[in-house]
Amino acid sequence: MKAIDVRGLTKIYRSHVKQEGLFGSVKSLFNRQFKEHIAVNDVSFSIDEGELVGMLGSNGAGKTTTLKMLSGLLHPTSGTASVLGFAPWERKNEFKRQFSIIMGQRNQLWWDLPAADSFLLNKEIYQIPEAEFRKRRDDLAERLDVADKLHVQVRRLSLGERMKCELIGSLLHAPRVLFLDEPTIGLDVVAQQAVREFVREYNSGTSTTIILTSHYMDDIEELCKRVILIDDGKLVFDGSLARLIEQYIEDKILTVVFRSPVQRPDIERYGLVTEWTPERASLRISRNNIAEAAAAILNSFSIIDLTIEEVPIEYVIREIFSRAGKQDSQPLSPSKPV
Repeated sequence: MKAIDVRGLTKIYRSHVKQEGLFGSVKSLFNRQFKEHIAVNDVSFSIDEGELVGMLGSNGAGKTTTLKMLSGLLHPTSGTASVLGFAPWERKNEFKRQFSIIMGQRNQLWWDLPAADSFLLNKEIYQIPEAEFRKRRDDLAERLDVADKLHVQVRRLSLGERMKCELIGSLLHAPRVLFLDEPTIGLDVVAQQAVREFVREYNSGTSTTIILTSHYMDDIEELCKRVILIDDGKLVFDGSLARLIEQYIEDKILTVVFRSPVQRPDIERYGLVTEWTPERASLRISRNNIAEAAAAILNSFSIIDLTIEEVPIEYVIREIFSRAGKQDSQPLSPSKPV
């Protein structure tokens, strides 16, 4: 069953352009000029119930605007969207009770009150039965390890503790769809990992449909089998992480540790050297030639260790964005340096 279905979704912002100075101000009273900015441009995709999908894009690419339209906070300029069978921007109560959105840079909890008080407000807004509310609140607080922080003023919590409380507040009414917009932004490594583990377990245990946006590739690699890439408002890619790498990058990374020092020219003939010391080297080699190159290196040098890995996902994303908008959509040449 499709939890989310988007067809030709477009959002155009129209802003007034005023010429500088007093004359420009007077002129704009009689001849107003406008410019348009296309934030989301003809985006289409669908997501099955229970899927956890990553949405990637640079700043200003259109990710947050898309989520705001799917949650009904913005009305699209054109196109259609169905979330759980509802048009989000109609803002029907039946729809609002079944989704939740968390924006990592904005708080929904009252700053000067303990999180527990904000949870009580959510309980009344969503009309959650008392026993169900307490059971769900306590279970979520225990799983997120903040049970002892619920009665502390939100302003006194660490950023990681606040985000965990934001998650609790957003999940008290057991939404069927959850939009997570940069939930780990600004968190330390430990807090990021705790949030990732919780999101993974929650999605697995409840089959909640989740769209996750993040600038941290670790979030996407650990949580999302499927990714949607948006750049300059357009959908650039929709598929698995593995296919993303295969489609856009023809190389693999071969890293070798030598038993005794070698000269760089001796290793350069096997591929593009990206890192080198006399004792260790990393090369980018066409995936079609990687096995042959590895065998040749093993036969030519005394080796302590040799590993073959995919190109890091950060590079793949950066390369796609740098190519977005160009007519040439062929994969990179294996020998092309970064």
